[in-house]
Amino acid sequence: MRNLKRTGVALMTLALISSLNLNALAAVEDTGYADIDAGSWYADAVEYVRDNGLMSGTTATTFEPGGTTTRAMLAQILYREAGSPAVSGNDTFTDTQEGAWYADAVLWATQAGVISGYGDGRFGPNDPVSREQIAVILCRYAGSPAAQGEDFADEASISTWAADAVDWARSAGLMTGQEGNRFAPQASATRAETAVILRAFRTMNTPETPETPAEESNVLVAYFSATGNTERVANAIAEATGGDLFELTPAAPYTDADLDWTDESSRVVREYENPEERDVALTVDTPDNWADYDVVYLGYPIWWGIAAWPVNDFVASNDFTGKTVIPFCTSSSSGLGESGQLLADLAGTGTWLEGERFRSSVSQEDVTAWVESLGL
Repeated sequence: MRNLKRTGVALMTLALISSLNLNALAAVEDTGYADIDAGSWYADAVEYVRDNGLMSGTTATTFEPGGTTTRAMLAQILYREAGSPAVSGNDTFTDTQEGAWYADAVLWATQAGVISGYGDGRFGPNDPVSREQIAVILCRYAGSPAAQGEDFADEASISTWAADAVDWARSAGLMTGQEGNRFAPQASATRAETAVILRAFRTMNTPETPETPAEESNVLVAYFSATGNTERVANAIAEATGGDLFELTPAAPYTDADLDWTDESSRVVREYENPEERDVALTVDTPDNWADYDVVYLGYPIWWGIAAWPVNDFVASNDFTGKTVIPFCTSSSSGLGESGQLLADLAGTGTWLEGERFRSSVSQEDVTAWVESLGL
């Protein structure tokens, strides 16, 4: 398939307090955790690991995304991923406790060769797990596949026993560098980082690019993806339809800092507060053979209740006459809302259907069932 590639003081005080309370309530309603906002870069991953039984909250309403992931926690997570198989015997570590919540997981992890001790008789169950340790542990769990990767700026600080695993983790798309192309191998992994890595690990074998259809496709799957969530759903739709992918790429790409909606000076906040700045030019706004497409799936994340505005250039630049358009969005909480109708109004042509909202963790089977239900 071709891959073609946002009194007055008192009243104001009360309003502010109410707003803060509503924001906290919204976070609980959106993600199930008071400390996980639906717009955060890790929200979908946190929901994914929760929904798939890999990680749970530290309380009924909190996840503690900035909290530390310990070696015992990671052992427990992978033990759950393996199906919590029965174990027998006892570990020989001097710092683990028999009957502790992690006991079976540590025993399984060591017997399976996934996690080893320090070599001095200790396992370090409460020690923070470092980034290079996560790479090694997941590489072992995956069967220790061979891989080569580009060097990080701090390559020399990566332990020799972790170097191959770090190369694999990078090449597999599980772990990327931090600012300045640094891997920060000895840095502790937060719970949020661990959730993101685990989701990437669990979905890394999902086909990213649909196979080439036998005949010329009349279906286009156009999408803008800020963090990769919409791209995953777009790939699933293309797989189900045999359609061609067309990524909507801003001429001035969004950085992680640009997408930080909690920073009042970030690009997306500035664009949200100043609609005249939402005219985001694309590198290419019309795909090849545009006239040949009868069905167009249009994907985007939801930003402040509407479609992420980088899709506007695509919609405004093309004639949708004779085409059926199906919007789809990715959001951990917000529905499609009026986003599809607003885009239809902007286009002024075409037959626009209601569309669908997906979580980033949606399965290929669910996407295929939705596509088939449209009867197109």
